[in-house]
Order: sequence, then structure tokens, then C-alpha cells
Amino acid sequence: MSKETLWEKQSRTNPKQAQDYIERFAQLRAEGADLHGEARFVDALLPRGARVLDAGCGTGRVGGELAARSHAVTGVDLDGELLAQARKDFPGSRWEHCDLATLRLRDADGNPELFDVVVAAGNVLAFAAPGSTGAVLRSLAGHLAGNGRLVVGFSLRKGYALGDFERDAAAAGLVFTARFSGWDMHDFDADGDFIVALLHGAKP
Repeated sequence: MSKETLWEKQSRTNPKQAQDYIERFAQLRAEGADLHGEARFVDALLPRGARVLDAGCGTGRVGGELAARSHAVTGVDLDGELLAQARKDFPGSRWEHCDLATLRLRDADGNPELFDVVVAAGNVLAFAAPGSTGAVLRSLAGHLAGNGRLVVGFSLRKGYALGDFERDAAAAGLVFTARFSGWDMHDFDADGDFIVALLHGAKP
């Protein structure tokens, strides 16, 4: 049985968590807030029509924008309420109920489904079940195509320390390509409160 994620734990104590999240971003969108920094970052890495896995997709905010930019998007999340919103707002993409720590997507021939980019934005790693971040990174690494890249962004103030992330990434066979302090690609500050990391699988 999978461990309870921090998002699931918070949802038990606050059943309105998912709806509050949906409403908060709807309000930001109505106010004209820029909600697409993550999608612009990822889109800049890709040719048109690339295969994208939005890991911890939530309402599809990132994946939906990438689909609008011509990419083939699959989104996965554990929260059924957020997935329902993603399916409503972005019906042209695929949205699956999955646990990232045990993620095993398969293609039509039963082989592991591979992607040009796997993106985990919105503090996905920080919300993982305690002790499961290594398994999550191994699962995501296992869905990278040969030249595929993993993009993650999360707050370093939510309990998942930079050193732990580096060790988990190395254990998953991932190599850092670049690090930034945010989606606007400012230079990374190890004493800052946010990291955006670009990684790839270790070459044989």
C-alpha cells in the first residue's frame, strides 16, 4: 500500500483543500496573473509536438498550456478532484490517476511509456509522502526517453532539503544540467528558498 502523501494528509484535515486550490487559481487567472512561467520554461526546451509528462499535474495548469503550445501531454496526479478539473478544462489531453512513487505508464505494446520531458512543478516533490522522494525520482527517471530531461521546481523551505534532493537524484541515476532560483532562470542561490532544476539520465 502506498504511503500517504502530504497533500492527502492535508486533504483529510481540510476536505476543501482541492476546491480552495481550484478557486485560488481561477481568481488569479481572472485577475490577469501570469500563470505560465513553468510552461514557458519547459516549452523552450522542446521541439514542436514533443511528448510531455506533467507529474503531479493538479488541475492541468502547466500541462494544459503546453498542450496549447502543440505538445502531446499526459498528466498524472493522485487527487481525483483536481484531475476532474483538468479533464474539464483541457479535454484534448490525457489525465491519469496515478501515484508518482509507483508510476508505471505503458504504451500500446506494453513497454514503458517514455517522454521527451517530465515536469514536476508546483512543489510536487515537497508534497510527496515522507521518505518517498527517492522512489518518485526513480519513477520519473524511468519515463525519460534517451535524450529526455526532467524539470522540477519546489520550495526549499517545505521540508525537502537541497542535500536530500541531490542524493535522491544521484541514486535515481539523474545528473544535474542546470539549476535556477525560479522559473525566470535567475542564477541559483543555495541559500535561497526555491530551486528549479534541469536533469537528465546518466549516460552509460
